[in-house]
Amino acid sequence: MQAIFFDVDDTLYDQLRPFARAFEKHFNFSNIPLETLYTTSRKLSDEVFQLVENGQMDMQEMHVYRIKHALAYFGKKISNKEAVKFQRDYQFFQEEITLLPDVIDALNFCSQNEVTMGIITNGPLAHQKRKIKQLGVRNWIPKENIIISSEVGLAKPDVRIFHLAESKIQSANDQVYYVGDSFQNDIIGAKNAGWKAIWCNRRCHKKPLETVEPDYVITGKTKLFETVREIVWGI
Repeated sequence: MQAIFFDVDDTLYDQLRPFARAFEKHFNFSNIPLETLYTTSRKLSDEVFQLVENGQMDMQEMHVYRIKHALAYFGKKISNKEAVKFQRDYQFFQEEITLLPDVIDALNFCSQNEVTMGIITNGPLAHQKRKIKQLGVRNWIPKENIIISSEVGLAKPDVRIFHLAESKIQSANDQVYYVGDSFQNDIIGAKNAGWKAIWCNRRCHKKPLETVEPDYVITGKTKLFETVREIVWGI
């Protein structure tokens, strides 16, 4: 391993926690499986992400769309005003996010073993910068190795954003690993770019059929740190 790049949301931190806090504050729907609601909203967000990147849908429209339609899957209806209030607090609680302990161990290990690190994340520039700052990622990863889709005009799974990362670190693509939770954006994108891929599947999603294979899978039973150590040390 010459280098390793990370996704941010639901890879470096648990995005369900701020979502759950906002949900519990605003809604009294006790019969909805919260994790399923969260993953449904993420799926809906991914489906319209390109519209947001192209300026065909603004961020507030996307935020309203994903929570309203996610709740609709469970037969619940909310107003646009309620959706906006939910999103406001969801973002507020994101200001209290922290790195997962296993991620801290992996970052420290890579730093100690002189593995180049970086970030590739989809999302609005200011919003993603706030999360990166809150997580304290700059303690390990230099600013020049942090790539945010809205800043560079490219977004995962487009292989060009991965190739842009290669150019920043001047490394061969087959020596670079990418760690992410989204199979479509992170794993397929990385593998199509010729990278190795580590799928952070902590929520135990099913792998899509007839598609690429991740090189490693992180679940609730496996640790990112242990996987990175195995790759670097070969044990």
